[in-house]
Amino acid sequence: MSQPPNTVADIRKSFLDFFASKGHTIVPSSPLVPANDPTLMFTNSGMVQFKDVFLGTDKRPYVRAASVQACLRAGGKHNDLENVGYTARHHTFFEMLGNWSFGDYFKRESLKWAWELLTEVYRLPPDRLWATVYIDDDEAYDIWTKEIGLPPERVVRIGDNKGGKYQSDNFWMMADTGPCGPCSEIFYDHGPEVAGGPPGSPDADGDRYIEIWNNVFMQFDMQEDGSVRPLPAPCVDTGMGLERLAAILQGVHSNYEIDLFQRLIAAAARETGTDELDSPSLKVIADHIRACAFLVADGVIPSNEGRGYVQRRIIRRAIRHGYKLGRKTPFFHKLVPDLVALMGEAYPNLAANAARVMDVLKTEEERFYETLAHGMEILDHALADGQRELSGEVAFKLHDTYGFPLDLTQDVCRERGVSVDTAGFNAAMERQKNQARAAGKFKMDRVLDYTGAGNTFVGYDVLETQAKIVALYRDGTPVVELKADEEGVVVLDTTPFYAESGGQVGDSGELVAGSARFRVDDTQKIKADVFGHHGRVAEGVLAVGDHVTARVDTQRRAATMRHHSATHLMHKALREVLGAHVQQKGSLVTPERTRFDFAHNAPVTAEQIRRIEAIVNAEILANTATQARVMDIESAQKTGAMMLFGEKYGETVRVLDIGSSRELCGGTHVQRTGDIGFFKVVSEGGVAAGVRRIEAVAGEAALAHVQDLEDTVMQAAALLKSPVAELTGRMTHTLEQLRSLERELAALKGKLASVQGDELAERAQDLAGVKVLAARLDGADAKTLRETLDKLKDKLKHAVIVLGAADGAKVQLAAGVTSDLTARVKAGELVNFVAQQVGGKGGGKPDLAMAGGTDPSRLDAALASVPAWVAERL
Repeated sequence: MSQPPNTVADIRKSFLDFFASKGHTIVPSSPLVPANDPTLMFTNSGMVQFKDVFLGTDKRPYVRAASVQACLRAGGKHNDLENVGYTARHHTFFEMLGNWSFGDYFKRESLKWAWELLTEVYRLPPDRLWATVYIDDDEAYDIWTKEIGLPPERVVRIGDNKGGKYQSDNFWMMADTGPCGPCSEIFYDHGPEVAGGPPGSPDADGDRYIEIWNNVFMQFDMQEDGSVRPLPAPCVDTGMGLERLAAILQGVHSNYEIDLFQRLIAAAARETGTDELDSPSLKVIADHIRACAFLVADGVIPSNEGRGYVQRRIIRRAIRHGYKLGRKTPFFHKLVPDLVALMGEAYPNLAANAARVMDVLKTEEERFYETLAHGMEILDHALADGQRELSGEVAFKLHDTYGFPLDLTQDVCRERGVSVDTAGFNAAMERQKNQARAAGKFKMDRVLDYTGAGNTFVGYDVLETQAKIVALYRDGTPVVELKADEEGVVVLDTTPFYAESGGQVGDSGELVAGSARFRVDDTQKIKADVFGHHGRVAEGVLAVGDHVTARVDTQRRAATMRHHSATHLMHKALREVLGAHVQQKGSLVTPERTRFDFAHNAPVTAEQIRRIEAIVNAEILANTATQARVMDIESAQKTGAMMLFGEKYGETVRVLDIGSSRELCGGTHVQRTGDIGFFKVVSEGGVAAGVRRIEAVAGEAALAHVQDLEDTVMQAAALLKSPVAELTGRMTHTLEQLRSLERELAALKGKLASVQGDELAERAQDLAGVKVLAARLDGADAKTLRETLDKLKDKLKHAVIVLGAADGAKVQLAAGVTSDLTARVKAGELVNFVAQQVGGKGGGKPDLAMAGGTDPSRLDAALASVPAWVAERL
């Protein structure tokens, strides 16, 4: 008999093969960034990509599906970050094995196939398996005990259904209302040598009985009063942790002992130069490389907000653990090839983006290492006196100034038995937020609880239509009417307004009902097929049930369409000029311009930009008609239409032909390429390792941009008294003259420094055989101060010197100490002492240091304090 699947790769493959044999469609893992789902930061379970199917707003060409889904839990409700590396089963990134039925099979098949896979394919001992069912789910209980043959004492009823309220670990709910149903979990018994009791017992939290698979049976529709109604087509949603299953099949208790993690830990040990293979730090690094690499491959770039901030926290936590192991130079990115070797076959997108992943991680490492040592020095100093709590102010300074997230500071403190004043940290954070709010308005709409039917979008064909108000919201709460000057959200049964999607901003305009007028400032999706019209009642009263004239701002829509269509042509031109590796990483289309992020590892040259502009404008001059076709996803793929990675496509898609470009796109576009008018690139630059950003304008915005450039050229020509045609030559000549004058000035300053140095040397005081000089040298720049300092050190031989210069409201300071005195007097400490008295700070080497200040009125007094400070150290 052949051996059961044992390696992670074999377990993954055998799961998919098993369910393929049961008629399931194998669906690839969706990206870690959920498409068109504002309620989730990351994909945290296998069912996320099928969420709209369960809600009834999406339909797939299959009714049975199976997948191995890459998942991430590192923020918000699902945040395991601080436990990763210190427990046996906590991870940021993990893989979820799952199978689904969309109105096809139900409990019997689901449970029997689960049992067959576990006992016959994976050959787990049947006497080690337990199951739980919801307390009143007699159907599932009978399937386990009477059909599968699991002894009744190993099938545990869990839950409490009193007063019609379903509240239990074994009753799953998508939300407070909507699809829900009982669960049946499968547990593995590690044996009596491990502490813990069976599920449902007081000792259930122990490690003896480990949950490995959960089968959710969506068979009810939860009502607002807590009652349930049967769903017309019950569904199945299951999930099994690959890492947990691998630990059981490989006979180990910790997920970090499975083959995949052992190889990643060995790679982490290799790159950090440690042989302590059981170190929690190596486990942290091994876990975090999976999360960070997959995030980059899925288009997330480290930043200071949103998903990018969570990613940055994970990267920096890994770097800090490498630093703890003694690695003081970038190492984390070097684990990517090891990860690709282990998981690249199962996740082709990871393998395809390996070089870019390494570049992004290396850049982030280099950036953080610049501040890590300084931040750790501050943390060490703050904890040097043996206190048991780190102040919130210090924790916030580390976060705000040195990029240490709070959980990273807590991580370090926890290792040293020190707590962190999180209340003080939060107070400092709130103060900063209040200051930011005072400087500008920050808007974040609540997710609206809308349960009605979807609306009909007619905005491809018309920009004005009659519609009915089906819902109103004020401050995120449903209301029956909105009065004059009240802000809110309007939902219509039919709308010509395009809701923000695919990078294109939402439409604006107005809704008119008799004497009432609602100004639409923005249109956003509440759900995939429900648009919310955000704005303010300009006059009158709007009520649910009112009939309105919905009118889109035609000029704004036309400008947006020009830029969106130009974006498609630009994307095609980028691939033609730079290469097929160019891949969209984000876009923003507004009436004013288009912004396009794409994968590319080098700056786009001026010549390449000219070629891109020429290609796009040639398409515009051709004035070909735009064609949009709606078809099924398989047919769309056969047409060769470009599909953007990470976008969410339903059963039917919209294939858009604009010039020679063919992409899947649901946005609004011009009727002919000539309607774009004119195209011009306005900027290009890097936004992250391997990601470039290009901005361009079209139509009237392009004309205005060129006219602004012409105005600038004309003004420059007038200032230089030169014809425009001769402007370049005149500017070159002027710059050469300027450089010549700068050289002459530098030479004069050098001579002045030499003369002043001779004069200043005579003013030095003698303190215990050491020459001490503190003097002003107004008008000198930093370079002159340093040169004068060097001449004085050579002349005085054994000296401590501080020179200061005032220029307007600024103070420049330089301190120097001859090498024989640096053991007792350090220039960095001295210059900082003086700088603090003039409203500044500074530092540097023991023999030379620079500083600045903002209070020239205190400069004389600060310099006068130098001899006494030096005398204390001699």
